[in-house]
Amino acid sequence: MNLYRFEVTIDDDPIHVVIVADSDEKAFQLVDVELEKHFLKMPDVDDISLYEKKKLKNGAGFVLSQFETIL
Repeated sequence: MNLYRFEVTIDDDPIHVVIVADSDEKAFQLVDVELEKHFLKMPDVDDISLYEKKKLKNGAGFVLSQFETIL
């Protein structure tokens, strides 16, 4: 299993989505699932970028900073 951090751009605003999955393909699918669960109406997504990937183990994590973006 891996811990993924995605940056999703919606209306020029970047948001971060963190996913646990066993493959990159499954992780991208789960981003859509999490977005559907979070928003009442599925937003128009401009871009989904894989930002970080780590092996899932005790102590794995990401720091999310509002100023950090790849845009």
